[in-house]
Amino acid sequence: MAQPVYFVGGSKGGVGKSVVSCALLDFLKLKGNRLLLIEADTNNPDVGAAYSEEVETVGLDLDDGDGWIELLNLLESKPEATAIINTPARNNQAVRSYGETLNTTLKALQREMTTLWVINRQRDSLELLKGFLETIENSQIVVVRNLHHGSEAKFELYNSSQLRREVESDRGGRTVNFPDMADRVADDLNCKRLSIARGIESLPIGNRAELERWRREYSKVFAGVIHD
Repeated sequence: MAQPVYFVGGSKGGVGKSVVSCALLDFLKLKGNRLLLIEADTNNPDVGAAYSEEVETVGLDLDDGDGWIELLNLLESKPEATAIINTPARNNQAVRSYGETLNTTLKALQREMTTLWVINRQRDSLELLKGFLETIENSQIVVVRNLHHGSEAKFELYNSSQLRREVESDRGGRTVNFPDMADRVADDLNCKRLSIARGIESLPIGNRAELERWRREYSKVFAGVIHD
């Protein structure tokens, strides 16, 4: 069996896909996994810029069919690497058009896929998730409430939705809370394009302490949904 694929999605800007991808890379790297980052955000490849010196990184344009073909070929050529796909904000239409190709090829690739779908509190965040579920049926689903947008209780639209019941009951998925981080530390990482590990090495002591706290919190979250 080849190593798993982690698809970090959300299909809209500002929900927090990039920060979840960075945290996931850090978590898996600390566990000793060989990693392959597929940076599909061609407009703002922040994750690739932060991690290209630490993990193998390949940029792909998943807005057209050729990019999806390249993705499948890449996954086949590196079965020993755990793959993390960081997707762009505009990716919902491309997933509808070409995602079925990935969906039907996972078995041939001998890879299991887990989707971490990052949401905010807005209705369109849920509508985009619904479209994804209709297209990609062969993926484990983890809906990530990004607490940067408010406490768990404030995600009222999702918490009481039929969509949540579909994810957790019909698809056997999970819903988790992703911890917030102080804005000043997030800004430091983003502006300097630092990986989390390099941030812990180089930032001022107060920033490092906040970053280490945040790392402990998201590690608990990932430990509950990601298994070797």
